[in-house]
Amino acid sequence: MPFDPEATGVIPKLTFDKEPSTTEGAEGAAESSSTGAKEAKAEATTSFRIPGPVHIGHPPNVEDADPAVAGTVSMPVQRPDDETSGTPGTPGTSGAKGGAEGAEGAEGAESGPTTPRTPRKTGTPEPKKTGTPGAPEPKKTGTSKTATPAKGDASGASTPESAAPTQPADADAPPKDGGTAPAKAGEAQSSAVPDTSPTKPGLRFQPPSGPQPAGAAQPPTKAMPATKGTSSTKKPSGGAPPAGGPPSGAPAASGSAAPVGAPPHSGGGAPAGAPPQQALAQQAVPQQALAHQAVPQQAAPKPRPARGRVGALIASAPTWLPVLLVLEGLLMYILAIKVAPGPLRGVDPNDIDGLGLISALPATAFVAILIMLVSFFVTVAQSTDRKFLLLFQIAAITFALHGAGALVATEPRFPTAYIHAGFVDFISRTGEAAISIDARMGWPGFFALFAFVTKSAGITDLSTILMWTPLLSNLLYLLPFVLILRQVVATTRARWFAALLFVLVQWIGQDYFSPQGFTFALYLAFVAILLRWFGRVEPRTKPIAPKGLRKLLGKLDAMTPGELANTGTYRADKLLMLMMLLALFIASVASHQITPFMMLGVVTAFLIFKRTSLTWALPFALGLVVLAWISYMTVGFWSSQIDTIFGGLGNVFQNLQRNTGDRIEGSDPAHAMVLQARLGILVVILALAAVGLFRRLRRGVFDRSALILLCVPVLALGLQSYGGEIGLRIYMFALPGACLLAAYAFFPNMPADSADVREETVPLRKRNVRFNPQVTRKISVVLAACFAVLFAMAFLVARYGNEKFERVTTGEVAAMHYVYEHDQPSAQVLYLVPKVGPEVTPTMPWGERDIERVSFNVQALVYKDPTKIDAAVQKLRESSRNSYLMVSRGQVSYLQLNEGYPADWGERFRATLDASPDLKRVYSNEDAALYTWKKFVRGTEIPEPRPYTGRGDPTSPWTPVGIGALGVTWVTLFGYEIIRLNGPNRARRARKRLLFVAVPAFVVAFAVIVERFIYIAQNN
Repeated sequence: MPFDPEATGVIPKLTFDKEPSTTEGAEGAAESSSTGAKEAKAEATTSFRIPGPVHIGHPPNVEDADPAVAGTVSMPVQRPDDETSGTPGTPGTSGAKGGAEGAEGAEGAESGPTTPRTPRKTGTPEPKKTGTPGAPEPKKTGTSKTATPAKGDASGASTPESAAPTQPADADAPPKDGGTAPAKAGEAQSSAVPDTSPTKPGLRFQPPSGPQPAGAAQPPTKAMPATKGTSSTKKPSGGAPPAGGPPSGAPAASGSAAPVGAPPHSGGGAPAGAPPQQALAQQAVPQQALAHQAVPQQAAPKPRPARGRVGALIASAPTWLPVLLVLEGLLMYILAIKVAPGPLRGVDPNDIDGLGLISALPATAFVAILIMLVSFFVTVAQSTDRKFLLLFQIAAITFALHGAGALVATEPRFPTAYIHAGFVDFISRTGEAAISIDARMGWPGFFALFAFVTKSAGITDLSTILMWTPLLSNLLYLLPFVLILRQVVATTRARWFAALLFVLVQWIGQDYFSPQGFTFALYLAFVAILLRWFGRVEPRTKPIAPKGLRKLLGKLDAMTPGELANTGTYRADKLLMLMMLLALFIASVASHQITPFMMLGVVTAFLIFKRTSLTWALPFALGLVVLAWISYMTVGFWSSQIDTIFGGLGNVFQNLQRNTGDRIEGSDPAHAMVLQARLGILVVILALAAVGLFRRLRRGVFDRSALILLCVPVLALGLQSYGGEIGLRIYMFALPGACLLAAYAFFPNMPADSADVREETVPLRKRNVRFNPQVTRKISVVLAACFAVLFAMAFLVARYGNEKFERVTTGEVAAMHYVYEHDQPSAQVLYLVPKVGPEVTPTMPWGERDIERVSFNVQALVYKDPTKIDAAVQKLRESSRNSYLMVSRGQVSYLQLNEGYPADWGERFRATLDASPDLKRVYSNEDAALYTWKKFVRGTEIPEPRPYTGRGDPTSPWTPVGIGALGVTWVTLFGYEIIRLNGPNRARRARKRLLFVAVPAFVVAFAVIVERFIYIAQNN
C-alpha cells in the first residue's frame, strides 16, 4: 500500500511481487518447490542484491555471515510480532531454508543458464536499455518508483528478466547503490544469488565462506534503482565511471576476480570475452552447489547481549509498567488493610477518631493508592487508547476507595441498610408492600426485586450483599458513564480523566443497599441511551441576530457541538432502545421518589436544546406515569400529610440551609473538618467545571449535554428538603456533567481525528504570546495527576469521616437480635436523640427483621450531662410493654461528634441507667445495652398483639374514568413515538389522528389526578 505521510498510527507494509519468467521453465519449477518459504518471506522482507562485498561502518563478520546468501540485503518492514533477530536457524522462521535452497540449486544445475531474479517494479515503466553491455547506466530522473516488467510487451517499453542483458561484475568497480569497493586487491568478491533469506527481517551482509573454485566467474548482478524510502549513493553525472575503478561491466582487471594464487582461466570456465549468459550458465551450478553445501554448517545464532535485552525491556516499559504498577498497588493495598495491626500495616478500629477511617489507615495504604494513580496517568499519557487497561485501573482505584469500608468492617456498615433488608424480608414473607408501616414501602420496586432474587436463590442472610453493595454499585456506575463519555467530542485523556474524577469525588454515600443507589445506575443508563441511540446534532442554519441576547444565544448555537450525533442506527435498534428507556423509567418510578423527576428533567432539557431525536410525546407520557403512580399507588403515604409533601415547594434557600449550614454547626472540631472537606470537594469540582466550560467555549465548542446534566438536578432545590438530604441527592445526580466539564479544564482540545481540532493553547488577547503545545500537554497531565491525588485523599476524609458512628459492630447486631427473639407478639425500641424531631433517624442497625412487629418510632431525649436521665426514663414509662431503651456505641459516637457530648458520656450514661431503681438491664455487651421498665405487675410484661392489616386505600368518584383515560393516553402517545422513529416525514396523517385522541385523554387523566388529591385529602 502507498505510504501516506499524513496518516498516524499506520505502519505501511511494502512488498515487491516477483514476476515469473516466461522463457525459463526451470525457474518456475524451483519456485514451486519452495512456495511456502518464499510466500512467508515476501510478507516479512524486501530483498535485493548489492554487487560486491558491502561494508557499513566495519567489515562484515565472517562468523555471522550466511554463506548461502552472499551480498544479500534484507530490508525489514516493521511488524508488531517481530521479536526475533531473523538469523537462520532461530525459532520462528517460516519454512525450511536449507530445503528450499537445495531445491533451487538442483533445478538451476539441470536447467542451464538462468538469470538472477529481481523484485517486481511498480510505478513508472523503466525504459528499455540500449547500447553496449557494460556501459554505465544513465542517471534516472523524475519519479523514484520502479516499473513492473511487462511480459510479452511488443512495444519494448519494458524488458522481461530473461531477456535483459546481463553484465559481468567488475571486482574493482564500486556498486551503484551504496556499496563500497574492496579495501584490498585480491580480496574475494561477494557473489549475488537469488534471495533465500528466512521470513524474519534483518540486515545481513555475507561474503563467501570459502575460496572460489579456480576459474569461476562472478555471476552478473544488477543494482536495484533507488526507490522512495531507500537510501543509495548517487552515481557520477555525465556517465563517467566513479572514482576507484572502471565502469560496471568493463573487463575485469587481472587478479581481481579470484583469490591471489588462483590459476588462470581453464577450459572448465567461461572463456575470456564470452557472452554474459554463457558465463552465468557455467557459474550457476558451482555457486548453487556451494550454497546448498553451506547450509548444514550454520551454527546457532549468538544470543542477544544482556545490555541489549535490558535496553529493549526499558524501551518497552510503557507497555508493561502500568500493568505491573496497578497490580502491585492493588495487592499492596489489600495486604496493608487486611493483615493484623502493626507498624505500617493493619487497621485498628479503636484508632478511628473524628476524622474517620483515614486516621486509622496505615501509611502503606496511601502509598498503594498513589501507585495506582501513577499507573493510571502513565497509561493516559501515552498516545494509544488502551481501553481495557484503563478501565481495569479505574476499577482497581474504585476497589481501593469504595471498598475500604468492606475490607475493614466485620459487619455491614451504615445502619439504614438494615431497615432496607427488613423490607426485603417482609415482602419475601408476605408478598405485599406495607406502606402503613413505612412510607418507603410505597415505592417497593427495589425491595420486591431483591425479595424475588433472594427467595429464588434460597438466600436467608443478606449480610454479604449489604457489605459489598457500595463497591459493586460504584463499579456498576462506571459502565453507563463510560458509554456517556463515548458520545462526547473529547480527547482520550479528557474522557478517561472524567471517569477517574467520577470515582474520586463520589463521596456522597448513597451507594449502599438502597433504592436511591440502585436507581442512580438506572439514571446513568437512561442518559447513556438518550445520547447513544437518540442523540441529535444539527448545525445552525439561521442567521445570527445583530445584537442583544439573541446574538449571544445565536453565537452559542453556531458553535461546534460537544456531542456526537447518532448515525447509522437501524429502526429495530431504536425501537428496542425506546422500550428499554420506558422500562428504566418505570422501574425508577416504582423504586424511588426523586430519580424519575431527574430523568424527566433531562429528557425535557434535551428536547428544548435540540439534543435528542425524540418528540414531546415522550416527556408528557413519562410525566403522566409519575403522577399516576403517586396518585394511585402511594395514597397511604400522602393522604394524611399533604403539607409535608408540598410544604417545601419553592423554599430554595431554606432547603439549601438545612442541607449545608445545619450540618456543620455544633460539630466536634475534628469532625467539622470532615464536613468542610465535603463542601470543599463540591466547590472545587464546580470551579473546575466552570473553567472547563470556559476553555471549551474559547475553542468554539459548546457542550450542551454536559451542561444539562449539571444544571437539571439543581432544580430539585425548589421541591422540598427531603428530610434534610436533598442537597446530597442533587450533588449525586449532578456528578456526571460536573466531572465531564471538570476534565475539560485540563484537556479541552478536540480529538485528533476531528476536522475542527484546535491547538493546545490559544493566543492571549492583544498579545503575541503562544506557549509550546508539547510543554502545555505535559503540564496538563501533571496538574491533572496532582488534583487526582488531592481528590483521593479528600475522598477518604469525606466518605469515611462518619465511620465512627456509621460503622456497625458485632455487639450492636447481637443486641438487636435479642430484641427480635423477644418480639412476640410485638416490641418497641427507643433510641437516643439530642432533640426530638421527625427527621432524626436511629444510628443503630434497626429493622433487619420483623418490621411489622418491632417499632422504632419512639425517641428518648438525652442531655450533655450524662446524669440527667429523667426524660429517657419518662419516655420508657409511657411506652407500651416490652419496650427497650437501647444505648449503643454508634449512638454515643454520633452525639459526641455532631453535638459535642463529652468523650466519656457513654460510660457515665450507662452507669447512671444501671443505678436507676426503675430500670432493668436485660442485655449488655461492650458495644450495646438494653434496658426495660422494671416495675411491671407480674403477668403484664407481655404487650397486646398488633396484627398487621393490609392496605385499604381511599378512592374518589372519578377514579375509574381517570384510569381509562390514562390507558388511552399512554397507548396513543407511545404509538406516536414509535411511528416517529421512521422519520419526521413518515405517516404524518396517522400521527395527527393519534394526537387528536391523546390530547383530550391526557387532559382528562390529569384532571382526575388533581381531583383525587383534593377529594382524598379533604376526607382523610
